[in-house]
Amino acid sequence: MISNQILQSTIDGLKGITRIDLCIIDTEGKVLAATFQDADSYVAAALAFVESPADSQVFLGCQFFKVFDEHQLEYILLANGDSDDVYMVGKIASFQIQNLLVAYKERFDKDNFVKNLLLDNLLLVDIYNRAKKLHIDTEARRVVFIIETNREKDGNELEKVRSLLGGKSRDFITAVDEKNIIVVKEVMENEGYEEMNRTAEVILSMFHGGDDMDIHIAYGTIVNEIKEVSRSYKEARMALDVGKIFFEERHVNAYSTLGIGRLIYQLPIPLCKMFIKEIFDGKSPDEFDEETLTTINKFFENSLNVSETSRQLYIHRNTLVYRLDKLQKSTGLDLRVFEDAITFKIALMVVKYMKYMESLDY
Repeated sequence: MISNQILQSTIDGLKGITRIDLCIIDTEGKVLAATFQDADSYVAAALAFVESPADSQVFLGCQFFKVFDEHQLEYILLANGDSDDVYMVGKIASFQIQNLLVAYKERFDKDNFVKNLLLDNLLLVDIYNRAKKLHIDTEARRVVFIIETNREKDGNELEKVRSLLGGKSRDFITAVDEKNIIVVKEVMENEGYEEMNRTAEVILSMFHGGDDMDIHIAYGTIVNEIKEVSRSYKEARMALDVGKIFFEERHVNAYSTLGIGRLIYQLPIPLCKMFIKEIFDGKSPDEFDEETLTTINKFFENSLNVSETSRQLYIHRNTLVYRLDKLQKSTGLDLRVFEDAITFKIALMVVKYMKYMESLDY
């Protein structure tokens, strides 16, 4: 349950204070952490001690101690030396590791509860009963962040986020699959979406400080009760997908800023295909050449302003009008007319959505 890294850090710290070498061996004879080189030579003695009824003993010039998780033997601790001072240090080290086991078990229980809460695996009555037992506030304001790292996690990404946000004990940081890190963040009364966006940017900057990774961060709406946390999680998942479909240039997406993309994302694919067929008579709006697509996108960016669009494209106004007329002949839609422009914009977004959904099937 406790990582070898944590165990090593613990006994390194104790050695730094006491100058006494320590070693931790599991019940199967594997050396998990040690502050000296020849720890393997004590494995046989440790395994023999596992079978002993004693909780501590002196053997081969070392103090041996058993470390229990409740009533289950977890580790054998060695303190190098047989003096009373070494015995005292060994007892302190055993006590410290036993407390770590309790703390990590509590964190595991909370982590397990949060995962089931996010995935809607708990009945309403179970949510409140378990939250009470784990001393989790049921009426705190919370929001769910999803951090997608787009690579298999080796544990470092999760620890990075925990080191950044984990100092606040009421925040929960976990993972429900191989590439997404979930943060259930408590939100203060004076905080809103502006502060949530700043938090997302801080997390993003932390990842961008390392190697080149494609990081996406999304978050849902702020909820007021623990039973609503799963809704914020679903919203964050939708924001993650919708952001990758319609806002490729963004690394941070909030559910509340998805606009019409949120509606399109919930359309069934057959309905989308029917819409494209009816509007474009079987053609697809993304089959246009690069010049036409650039013209269309720039025209939308400039709110259907012909003069500003032609200026930014470095073309004559009449050239732009010619391109728009040509587009109108091929599609029946005049982008200078607001209703037609809306139809065309939605069609482009629908095609993007269909392509994304098709890519998930491969």
